[in-house]
Amino acid sequence: MDKLTKEQRSWCMSRIRSKNTKPELVVRRVLTKMGYRYRLHVDKLPGKPDIAIAKGKIAIFINGCFWHQHKGCRRQSLPKTNIEYWHKKLERNVRKQKEDIKTLGKLGWNPVKVWECQTGDEKYLVNKFKRLFS
Repeated sequence: MDKLTKEQRSWCMSRIRSKNTKPELVVRRVLTKMGYRYRLHVDKLPGKPDIAIAKGKIAIFINGCFWHQHKGCRRQSLPKTNIEYWHKKLERNVRKQKEDIKTLGKLGWNPVKVWECQTGDEKYLVNKFKRLFS
């Protein structure tokens, strides 16, 4: 049973952002420090990647572990209420992103996922991007 009323839950959910999230800002800061130029939320690309680097044709998706069901992550769990709704919603998020990544690959782009839990370690991100751009 949810501890919040329907109105309280609605208010809380309305505060969840899809752009300029903390994980996204961390990744952008790392890329900027490394000297890479990028575009944000390119709606001309499938899936509207959070960051697109045209020079290397790299599309970066910064995924929330809950919203995109990061396997093995502690943040991946399902809510205890309205289970059927959440299962369908989150499964749809995962399926849609898989399709978008496949389409980007066919267009010659290199899609990359960065998980929310990975953004706490800037050294990890620097190494990931160095490998990606080399």
